[in-house]
Amino acid sequence: MNRLKEKFEKELAPALVSKFNYKSVMQVPKIEKIVINMGVGDAVQNAKVLDNAVEELAIITGQKPVVTKAKNSIAGFRLREGMPIGAKVTLRGERMYQFLDKLISVSLPRVRDFRGISKKAFDGRGNYTLGVKEQLIFPEIDYDKVSKVRGMDIVIVTTANTDEEARELLTQLGMPFQK
Repeated sequence: MNRLKEKFEKELAPALVSKFNYKSVMQVPKIEKIVINMGVGDAVQNAKVLDNAVEELAIITGQKPVVTKAKNSIAGFRLREGMPIGAKVTLRGERMYQFLDKLISVSLPRVRDFRGISKKAFDGRGNYTLGVKEQLIFPEIDYDKVSKVRGMDIVIVTTANTDEEARELLTQLGMPFQK
C-alpha cells in the first residue's frame, strides 16, 4: 500500500474529523483524481512534436495519455477544429497516490528557486491547480533526450466543499505551500 494513502487513512482522516467537526469519517475530503494536461501548441506545424509530449507524459505518469483536440478554429494560430493540440492523463487510485508522493517529495524540490507553491490557486470548490514550467523536474525524464522544454498543468481534484478544507488536506499530505 502506498505511503501517502496509509498516512491519509491512519493520521489525516481522524485529524481532519476533529478539526472541522465532521459527524462521519465519510465527510472527510479525499483526493478524487489528478489530471495532468500538456498543451503542445507547436503540434499545428509539426505533428511529431506531439508524439514526444505524449511519450514524456506516459513516462512521468505510468499511464497512456489521451490526445486532446482543438474545440474550435482560430485563424491567427493556423488552427482548425479537431486538430490534435495536446495530451492529458487522468490518474486515480493507486497511481494517483504514487504520482502525488513523487511530486511532493522528489519533483517539486527540484524546481529552480523553489519557495513553495502558491496558496491562491484554489478554484473555490476545493480543487487545486499547479502549473509546472518544465518537465525536467521529474526524475524519469532523461535530460539528453528532451527536444524542447514543455510545461504542464496538474489539477488535483478533491471532494472538499471549501478551499479551506482542501488547503488543510493538501498541507497535511505535505504540499509545500508558501509561508
